[in-house]
Amino acid sequence: MQSCLMVVSMLRLATPVLIAVPLIAIAGAVASAQNNGAGKLTAEDLAFINRVTWGVNESTAAEFSALGRDRWLEAQLHPGAADKLPGGVKSQIASLTIATRPITQLAPELAAQQRGANQMQDAEQKKAAQQAHQQALNELGREAATRSLLRDVYAPDQLRQKMTWFWFNHFNVHLHKADIRATIADYEENALRRHALGRFRDLLVATATHPAMLRYLDNAENAKGHINENYAREIMELHTMGVGSEYSQEDVQELARILTGVGVNLQEPGARPNIETRPDYIRNGLFEFNPNRHDYSVKHFLGHTIEGRGFAEVEQALEILARHPATATYVSRKIATYFVSDTPPDALVRRMTQAFRSTDGDIVSVLLVMFKSPEFADSLRAKAKYKDPMQFVLSAVRLAYDTRVILNTQPIQNWLNRLAEGLYNHQTPDGYPMTAVAWDGPGQMATRFEIARQIGANAAGLFKSPNADAVERPAFPQIQSAFYFNVVAPTLSPSTRAALDQATSPQEWNALFLSSPEFMR
Repeated sequence: MQSCLMVVSMLRLATPVLIAVPLIAIAGAVASAQNNGAGKLTAEDLAFINRVTWGVNESTAAEFSALGRDRWLEAQLHPGAADKLPGGVKSQIASLTIATRPITQLAPELAAQQRGANQMQDAEQKKAAQQAHQQALNELGREAATRSLLRDVYAPDQLRQKMTWFWFNHFNVHLHKADIRATIADYEENALRRHALGRFRDLLVATATHPAMLRYLDNAENAKGHINENYAREIMELHTMGVGSEYSQEDVQELARILTGVGVNLQEPGARPNIETRPDYIRNGLFEFNPNRHDYSVKHFLGHTIEGRGFAEVEQALEILARHPATATYVSRKIATYFVSDTPPDALVRRMTQAFRSTDGDIVSVLLVMFKSPEFADSLRAKAKYKDPMQFVLSAVRLAYDTRVILNTQPIQNWLNRLAEGLYNHQTPDGYPMTAVAWDGPGQMATRFEIARQIGANAAGLFKSPNADAVERPAFPQIQSAFYFNVVAPTLSPSTRAALDQATSPQEWNALFLSSPEFMR
């Protein structure tokens, strides 16, 4: 109760004047709550939806209620390839450059622009050209975030969206290193989202051959006689087997040699360097395997002898890593930490690991074991997961606006940056932490209260197009709906309900609810 009252005080100090909205609307919501189909949901159903998606809202709850838990989960695990988005979201995404021009056009053009700028002799012209190049890169990064967040908020395949974020965090790259902004959208779309509910080996190969990863971890510089171990180390330490598992420094060195020649070619498609007599040159999009840079000597990696065969060595090494028992355990534990608990039960991790190994890394099979487990059900009842900033912000927007399509994702990007979990913005390859201790400090909470206030009062410009001359479209959040009174309200503690009763306006009530202990989990 004390923490809720503190929020009341903070909100009133921060917001001396609140927009008036007729409170009589609440009475109408109460009257219609009895007829709300989602009212059949239990507290555990609500928690289940919250855990599987980016946050419960009335439309998702109605779908869950209509299908039942098992059929709804099945639809989430097997969503199909179609992008089933609202028309307003589809049109926004379709207008983006990243949706109309492939990476094989954009990245070479930007690389040529950068070369041209750097070669200019006049200092002022050079500076202006370099700034134009950076602005072009920034715009592509912004577009990638826009597409990703619109899908997170509105896509019906919520589990695929959550797993795309999970895998991005697992195979992390930093947006602002080198020219990664030119390739980040394709990395998320084709390396991660496409395989988010597929097989782990396919994810590993897709990331290992993508220019974003190869530039981020410097493997584009890895060549015979000039070995760079960065990527080889992180593949083993962060992407597959995990720290402290069964590999040595010699294994890292051997994997780095295997990965020599694996790099990026930012020339226009069709351009090919002089490879002389080597027949095993590979160019696929911007990915390049250059045999002139590869170490063809025999390697000894994780107990396997790998003959010098060019890119086939890379495929063999990735296969070994994807099927290693340590990888199954490491990845399964990380998934369980994301969905179940900061300290997932060992018995659950063992069963998930067995599913991983028996299905050759089928991600859906691993998830199904977890979602059907008694440990997962226990975690729902115990409210064992604290929302990280991404889950907090997206769940607030989804609940507040449901199917009303926002016109500007920049406020969401800003909120995530303020909460220190900015999209594509973690500099080191380990990704953001997934445990509560990283996100429940006093400074974090104060910022969450302020963001809750902005979302609750529509004070941030979500419905104002980024166009300079755009006029904001009013869209007050309707959290106090029939869905709230029929489904959500019964799950709140007496102290939270008492704090909500002290609200003096709908805006303050919204902010208090979005700041409540129950909403943080």
